[in-house]
Amino acid sequence: MSPLPTTIPELVRTRIRAAVRRPARLTPEETEARVLLLRMCSLLLQYPDAELAAARPVLTATVEALPPSPAAEHLAGFVAWFVGQDPESLERHYVEMFDLRRKSSLYLTYYLHGDTRRRGMALLTLNQRYRAAGWETDGGELPDHLPVVLEFAALAGPGGGEAPLRQHRRGLELIHRALTDSDSPYRHVLAALLTLLPPPTEADRAAVDQLVAEGPPNEEVGLDPYGTYGEGEFAPPGAFVPPAPAEPTRVPPAPTSRTEGPR
Repeated sequence: MSPLPTTIPELVRTRIRAAVRRPARLTPEETEARVLLLRMCSLLLQYPDAELAAARPVLTATVEALPPSPAAEHLAGFVAWFVGQDPESLERHYVEMFDLRRKSSLYLTYYLHGDTRRRGMALLTLNQRYRAAGWETDGGELPDHLPVVLEFAALAGPGGGEAPLRQHRRGLELIHRALTDSDSPYRHVLAALLTLLPPPTEADRAAVDQLVAEGPPNEEVGLDPYGTYGEGEFAPPGAFVPPAPAEPTRVPPAPTSRTEGPR
Protein backbone atom coordinates (compact mmCIF):
# COMPACT_ATOMS: atom_id res chain seq x y z
CA MET A 1 0.00 0.00 0.00
CA SER A 2 1.36 3.45 -0.93
CA PRO A 3 2.23 5.80 1.96
CA LEU A 4 -0.18 8.64 2.63
CA PRO A 5 0.88 12.10 1.43
CA THR A 6 2.37 14.18 4.22
CA THR A 7 2.24 17.69 2.73
CA ILE A 8 -0.41 19.82 1.02
CA PRO A 9 1.42 19.82 -2.38
CA GLU A 10 1.72 16.04 -2.25
CA LEU A 11 -1.95 15.73 -1.37
CA VAL A 12 -2.92 18.00 -4.26
CA ARG A 13 -0.76 16.07 -6.73
CA THR A 14 -2.21 12.76 -5.52
CA ARG A 15 -5.78 13.99 -5.95
CA ILE A 16 -5.03 15.40 -9.40
CA ARG A 17 -3.48 12.13 -10.56
CA ALA A 18 -6.49 10.22 -9.23
CA ALA A 19 -8.86 12.59 -11.02
CA VAL A 20 -6.99 12.12 -14.29
CA ARG A 21 -7.17 8.34 -14.00
CA ARG A 22 -10.82 8.29 -12.99
CA PRO A 23 -13.18 9.05 -15.90
CA ALA A 24 -15.90 11.58 -15.17
CA ARG A 25 -19.33 10.07 -14.69
CA LEU A 26 -21.89 11.29 -17.15
CA THR A 27 -25.54 11.88 -16.41
CA PRO A 28 -28.04 10.01 -18.59
CA GLU A 29 -28.67 13.24 -20.50
CA GLU A 30 -24.94 13.79 -21.06
CA THR A 31 -24.51 10.19 -22.17
CA GLU A 32 -27.35 10.53 -24.67
CA ALA A 33 -25.90 13.76 -26.06
CA ARG A 34 -22.45 12.19 -26.36
CA VAL A 35 -23.82 9.19 -28.24
CA LEU A 36 -25.62 11.50 -30.64
CA LEU A 37 -22.48 13.57 -31.21
CA LEU A 38 -20.45 10.45 -31.99
CA ARG A 39 -23.13 9.16 -34.37
CA MET A 40 -23.28 12.54 -36.11
CA CYS A 41 -19.50 12.60 -36.54
CA SER A 42 -19.66 9.07 -37.95
CA LEU A 43 -22.39 9.98 -40.40
CA LEU A 44 -20.83 13.24 -41.56
CA LEU A 45 -17.48 11.55 -42.23
CA GLN A 46 -19.04 8.98 -44.55
CA TYR A 47 -18.97 9.34 -48.32
CA PRO A 48 -21.59 11.94 -49.30
CA ASP A 49 -23.58 9.78 -51.67
CA ALA A 50 -27.09 10.61 -52.88
CA GLU A 51 -28.72 9.24 -49.74
CA LEU A 52 -26.62 11.37 -47.41
CA ALA A 53 -27.03 14.45 -49.59
CA ALA A 54 -30.81 13.98 -49.55
CA ALA A 55 -30.75 13.84 -45.74
CA ARG A 56 -29.32 17.34 -45.36
CA PRO A 57 -32.53 18.85 -43.90
CA VAL A 58 -32.56 16.11 -41.24
CA LEU A 59 -28.87 16.67 -40.49
CA THR A 60 -29.47 20.38 -40.03
CA ALA A 61 -32.42 19.85 -37.70
CA THR A 62 -30.50 17.26 -35.66
CA VAL A 63 -27.47 19.51 -35.18
CA GLU A 64 -29.66 22.48 -34.26
CA ALA A 65 -31.33 20.36 -31.56
CA LEU A 66 -28.05 19.32 -29.92
CA PRO A 67 -27.41 20.67 -26.41
CA PRO A 68 -25.01 23.64 -26.52
CA SER A 69 -21.37 22.53 -26.46
CA PRO A 70 -18.12 23.20 -28.34
CA ALA A 71 -18.67 19.98 -30.31
CA ALA A 72 -22.18 21.09 -31.33
CA GLU A 73 -20.80 24.46 -32.49
CA HIS A 74 -18.21 22.75 -34.69
CA LEU A 75 -20.82 20.46 -36.23
CA ALA A 76 -23.10 23.42 -36.90
CA GLY A 77 -20.25 25.11 -38.77
CA PHE A 78 -19.75 22.02 -40.92
CA VAL A 79 -23.43 21.44 -41.67
CA ALA A 80 -23.86 25.08 -42.72
CA TRP A 81 -21.28 24.43 -45.46
CA PHE A 82 -22.53 20.93 -46.26
CA VAL A 83 -26.10 21.95 -47.01
CA GLY A 84 -24.97 24.73 -49.36
CA GLN A 85 -22.99 22.49 -51.72
CA ASP A 86 -24.27 20.60 -54.74
CA PRO A 87 -23.87 16.79 -54.52
CA GLU A 88 -21.13 16.62 -57.15
CA SER A 89 -19.02 19.18 -55.33
CA LEU A 90 -19.46 17.30 -52.06
CA GLU A 91 -18.30 14.04 -53.60
CA ARG A 92 -15.32 15.67 -55.32
CA HIS A 93 -14.18 17.41 -52.14
CA TYR A 94 -14.53 14.23 -50.06
CA VAL A 95 -12.43 12.18 -52.48
CA GLU A 96 -9.77 14.88 -52.63
CA MET A 97 -9.51 15.17 -48.85
CA PHE A 98 -9.77 11.56 -47.74
CA ASP A 99 -8.87 9.33 -50.69
CA LEU A 100 -6.07 11.23 -52.39
CA ARG A 101 -4.15 12.55 -49.39
CA ARG A 102 -2.26 10.32 -46.98
CA LYS A 103 -2.20 12.86 -44.16
CA SER A 104 -5.99 13.03 -44.00
CA SER A 105 -6.90 9.41 -44.69
CA LEU A 106 -9.64 8.06 -42.44
CA TYR A 107 -7.90 4.70 -41.85
CA LEU A 108 -6.55 5.18 -38.33
CA THR A 109 -4.08 2.31 -38.01
CA TYR A 110 -2.13 3.74 -40.94
CA TYR A 111 -0.89 6.62 -38.79
CA LEU A 112 0.28 4.33 -36.01
CA HIS A 113 1.78 1.52 -38.10
CA GLY A 114 2.04 2.77 -41.69
CA ASP A 115 2.58 0.15 -44.40
CA THR A 116 4.01 -2.48 -42.05
CA ARG A 117 3.00 -5.92 -40.85
CA ARG A 118 1.98 -4.44 -37.51
CA ARG A 119 -0.92 -2.73 -39.20
CA GLY A 120 -2.45 -6.05 -40.17
CA MET A 121 -2.25 -7.19 -36.56
CA ALA A 122 -3.83 -3.94 -35.38
CA LEU A 123 -6.74 -4.45 -37.78
CA LEU A 124 -7.24 -7.99 -36.52
CA THR A 125 -7.18 -6.81 -32.90
CA LEU A 126 -9.75 -4.10 -33.64
CA ASN A 127 -12.05 -6.55 -35.37
CA GLN A 128 -11.77 -8.92 -32.40
CA ARG A 129 -12.70 -6.08 -30.07
CA TYR A 130 -15.87 -5.44 -32.06
CA ARG A 131 -16.87 -9.09 -32.03
CA ALA A 132 -16.19 -9.44 -28.31
CA ALA A 133 -18.67 -6.62 -27.72
CA GLY A 134 -21.27 -8.44 -29.82
CA TRP A 135 -20.98 -6.01 -32.72
CA GLU A 136 -20.51 -6.94 -36.35
CA THR A 137 -20.05 -4.51 -39.20
CA ASP A 138 -21.29 -5.24 -42.68
CA GLY A 139 -17.72 -5.72 -43.90
CA GLY A 140 -17.95 -2.83 -46.34
CA GLU A 141 -15.04 -1.01 -44.72
CA LEU A 142 -11.89 -1.94 -42.83
CA PRO A 143 -12.41 -1.92 -39.06
CA ASP A 144 -10.15 1.11 -38.58
CA HIS A 145 -12.17 3.39 -40.89
CA LEU A 146 -13.03 6.35 -38.69
CA PRO A 147 -16.82 6.29 -39.26
CA VAL A 148 -16.81 2.61 -38.22
CA VAL A 149 -14.73 3.34 -35.10
CA LEU A 150 -17.09 6.20 -34.20
CA GLU A 151 -20.17 4.02 -34.59
CA PHE A 152 -18.64 1.43 -32.27
CA ALA A 153 -17.80 4.16 -29.73
CA ALA A 154 -21.41 5.36 -29.78
CA LEU A 155 -22.73 1.82 -29.39
CA ALA A 156 -20.35 0.51 -26.73
CA GLY A 157 -19.97 3.61 -24.56
CA PRO A 158 -17.24 5.90 -23.19
CA GLY A 159 -15.09 3.16 -21.64
CA GLY A 160 -14.17 0.33 -23.98
CA GLY A 161 -16.14 1.78 -26.85
CA GLU A 162 -14.05 4.94 -27.03
CA ALA A 163 -10.75 3.19 -26.31
CA PRO A 164 -9.80 2.91 -30.02
CA LEU A 165 -10.36 6.66 -30.42
CA ARG A 166 -8.09 7.40 -27.47
CA GLN A 167 -5.48 4.99 -28.78
CA HIS A 168 -5.44 6.73 -32.15
CA ARG A 169 -5.65 10.28 -30.86
CA ARG A 170 -2.38 11.27 -32.55
CA GLY A 171 -3.72 10.13 -35.90
CA LEU A 172 -6.89 12.14 -35.30
CA GLU A 173 -4.79 15.20 -34.49
CA LEU A 174 -2.87 14.75 -37.73
CA ILE A 175 -6.07 14.45 -39.76
CA HIS A 176 -7.43 17.59 -38.12
CA ARG A 177 -4.20 19.48 -38.81
CA ALA A 178 -4.13 18.36 -42.45
CA LEU A 179 -7.77 19.36 -43.00
CA THR A 180 -7.12 22.71 -41.34
CA ASP A 181 -4.07 23.32 -43.54
CA SER A 182 -6.24 22.54 -46.58
CA ASP A 183 -9.01 24.83 -45.27
CA SER A 184 -11.47 21.95 -45.57
CA PRO A 185 -14.79 22.31 -43.73
CA TYR A 186 -14.32 18.71 -42.60
CA ARG A 187 -11.89 20.15 -40.04
CA HIS A 188 -14.98 21.10 -38.02
CA VAL A 189 -16.05 17.45 -37.69
CA LEU A 190 -12.60 16.42 -36.47
CA ALA A 191 -12.54 19.39 -34.11
CA ALA A 192 -15.92 18.31 -32.69
CA LEU A 193 -14.59 14.80 -32.12
CA LEU A 194 -11.40 16.00 -30.44
CA THR A 195 -13.40 17.99 -27.88
CA LEU A 196 -14.79 14.65 -26.64
CA LEU A 197 -11.35 13.18 -25.97
CA PRO A 198 -8.81 13.94 -23.24
CA PRO A 199 -6.55 16.92 -24.05
CA PRO A 200 -3.35 16.07 -25.95
CA THR A 201 -0.13 15.76 -23.99
CA GLU A 202 3.19 17.30 -24.96
CA ALA A 203 4.25 13.85 -26.12
CA ASP A 204 1.17 13.70 -28.36
CA ARG A 205 2.02 17.05 -29.92
CA ALA A 206 5.62 16.04 -30.49
CA ALA A 207 4.54 12.76 -32.09
CA VAL A 208 2.16 14.58 -34.44
CA ASP A 209 4.96 16.97 -35.43
CA GLN A 210 7.13 13.96 -36.21
CA LEU A 211 4.36 12.35 -38.27
CA VAL A 212 3.99 15.57 -40.25
CA ALA A 213 7.72 15.69 -40.92
CA GLU A 214 8.46 12.00 -41.54
CA GLY A 215 5.17 10.24 -42.18
CA PRO A 216 4.16 6.83 -40.76
CA PRO A 217 6.45 3.76 -40.90
CA ASN A 218 6.80 2.23 -44.34
CA GLU A 219 7.53 -1.42 -45.07
CA GLU A 220 5.70 -1.78 -48.39
CA VAL A 221 4.26 -5.20 -47.58
CA GLY A 222 0.55 -4.64 -48.03
CA LEU A 223 -2.15 -6.29 -45.94
CA ASP A 224 -2.58 -9.61 -47.79
CA PRO A 225 -0.71 -11.78 -45.23
CA TYR A 226 -3.47 -11.08 -42.73
CA GLY A 227 -6.40 -12.32 -44.76
CA THR A 228 -9.81 -10.93 -43.91
CA TYR A 229 -9.18 -10.57 -40.17
CA GLY A 230 -11.44 -13.47 -39.32
CA GLU A 231 -11.31 -16.17 -36.67
CA GLY A 232 -8.33 -18.49 -36.48
CA GLU A 233 -5.84 -16.01 -37.89
CA PHE A 234 -2.41 -15.35 -36.48
CA ALA A 235 -2.15 -12.86 -33.62
CA PRO A 236 1.12 -11.75 -31.98
CA PRO A 237 1.98 -12.33 -28.30
CA GLY A 238 0.29 -9.77 -26.07
CA ALA A 239 -2.50 -9.07 -28.55
CA PHE A 240 -5.97 -8.30 -27.21
CA VAL A 241 -7.68 -11.60 -26.34
CA PRO A 242 -11.45 -11.12 -26.31
CA PRO A 243 -13.88 -12.92 -24.00
CA ALA A 244 -16.57 -15.16 -25.40
CA PRO A 245 -18.54 -13.11 -27.95
CA ALA A 246 -21.98 -11.83 -27.04
CA GLU A 247 -24.92 -12.16 -29.38
CA PRO A 248 -24.12 -10.01 -32.46
CA THR A 249 -25.82 -6.70 -33.00
CA ARG A 250 -26.34 -6.07 -36.66
CA VAL A 251 -25.83 -2.56 -37.95
CA PRO A 252 -27.23 -1.09 -41.16
CA PRO A 253 -24.86 -1.16 -44.14
CA ALA A 254 -22.64 1.89 -44.40
CA PRO A 255 -23.57 4.36 -47.15
CA THR A 256 -20.27 3.72 -48.91
CA SER A 257 -18.88 0.47 -50.21
CA ARG A 258 -15.35 1.75 -50.74
CA THR A 259 -12.89 -0.63 -49.18
CA GLU A 260 -9.50 0.69 -50.19
CA GLY A 261 -6.93 1.92 -47.68
CA PRO A 262 -4.95 5.13 -48.02
CA ARG A 263 -3.24 5.68 -51.32
